Amino acid sequence: MTGFKDYANYDALGLAELVKTGAVTPTQLLEEAIQRRNQVNPHINAIIHNMDQLAHDAIAQGLPQGTFFGVPFLIKDLLAAYAGVPMTNGCYAYKDYVPNYDSEMVKRYKATGAVIFGKTNTPELGLMGVTEPELHGATRNPWHLQRTSGGSSGGAAAAVAAGIVPMAAGGDGGGSLRIPASCCGLVGFKPSRGRNPFGPAMAEPWFGQVQEGVISRSVRDCAAMLDATHGRDVGALYDAPAVKGTFLAQVSKPAKKLKIAYSSQSLLSNAELDTECLNGLLSTVSLLKELGHEVVEATPPINKKQLADGYLLRIAAATAGDVFNAKDIIGRATTLADFETETWALARLGQSFTALDLDNANRMLYQQVRVFETWMQNYDVFLTPTLAAPPIELGGFRLQGLERFLAPIAKRIKLGGLVHYLPILDHLAQQNFQWVVSTPVMNITGNPSVSLPLHWSNEGLPVGMMFSSRYGDEATLFKLAGQLEQAKPWFNKRPTIFAGY
Repeated sequence: MTGFKDYANYDALGLAELVKTGAVTPTQLLEEAIQRRNQVNPHINAIIHNMDQLAHDAIAQGLPQGTFFGVPFLIKDLLAAYAGVPMTNGCYAYKDYVPNYDSEMVKRYKATGAVIFGKTNTPELGLMGVTEPELHGATRNPWHLQRTSGGSSGGAAAAVAAGIVPMAAGGDGGGSLRIPASCCGLVGFKPSRGRNPFGPAMAEPWFGQVQEGVISRSVRDCAAMLDATHGRDVGALYDAPAVKGTFLAQVSKPAKKLKIAYSSQSLLSNAELDTECLNGLLSTVSLLKELGHEVVEATPPINKKQLADGYLLRIAAATAGDVFNAKDIIGRATTLADFETETWALARLGQSFTALDLDNANRMLYQQVRVFETWMQNYDVFLTPTLAAPPIELGGFRLQGLERFLAPIAKRIKLGGLVHYLPILDHLAQQNFQWVVSTPVMNITGNPSVSLPLHWSNEGLPVGMMFSSRYGDEATLFKLAGQLEQAKPWFNKRPTIFAGY
């Protein structure tokens, strides 16, 4: 037996159980995953670095007897440092960078017994809600090759959706697990701030807005992996509330009657939602009522402009830090060719702000966090469509108008006080929050949030629904997500590009 043709009929936990019982071996699963990668990756460009020999070596040396013993797994080419393996962060500056350490999350992924055999594509520095880096090229959506797979964990989502692996690692700083999950018909779970670690190289990426996690075809895979990875590491700045029991156990528990608020409003702009997203929302509301939950229409009383401007200012500041401190990591001075035009523009914008600007932005954001969490005390769960529309066409998320005009200038000079005479944050917000309309709010607040594949458009494109709960309450989300998965199964839905025989 050289392969395993039923591979795609199992989630990660299912494959691990087969290994445990001796029905298949880790080597057979790895070879099957490699064969499927070779079959479909040329069409979707999800995996940008193969680690086949390292994977075979890990099996030969003896895998840890963890939850996902023997299951093929992929990690993102951003944050997930693996000693001896390139980590390009999606940009030319890092194309030859090879870390000499494992990040804490990679250590924990390895400890589960998962077999890491590749790294997935990501936009440069994870900045875009689509995965189209100049260095590696665009990742295409297996449901429609001219549509985006989302970002920044677009490579991870495309690989899972296309049947290469049942689950892959990613990160979420503004929706980067939930956006691609919505685009590719998958489960993308962002844990609470502080639930998973950042170490040892990072302290609080994007001012604590980032959380790493996984994208999977099943709710229980996300829960089981969070059980394996959660917990602070040495020197962590955040620590999420203690967990009672396991997240996996919550998935199969009967969900009690929940009070669920839902909204068809954008949380960061005045963008209107596409009809398909509204149809998916109303269908989900009906399903929740059928399941016995109390569902009410309500929108949190948050200040959209303060959230949008503050979020963008933080990202600009963080990008400036990433760009101008890259030399300390790669060991040489950077040049204009090392980063994309849009990245330089954002870095120059970040460089132009003062410490007072950043402090004021943080004060506004912290105030809005309290407004949101106070409002959430009235509800168990908050529901919105994950995005304002189904997956957009490739190339539809690049800088336009004023930003496109400023970008070449920003590559060459400091913007300085110029930005204070231009409503540039408003322009950026108008562009960036037309499609990604709500996911970053949960990164700002730190609340757990999950996108579930509960609707498909008339064109057959996935449309995710986003559920968020109170800070630290992943348990409620896993209970509800497990119930919805049973009521409206999605596991056997297959995209146009799907590996198999």
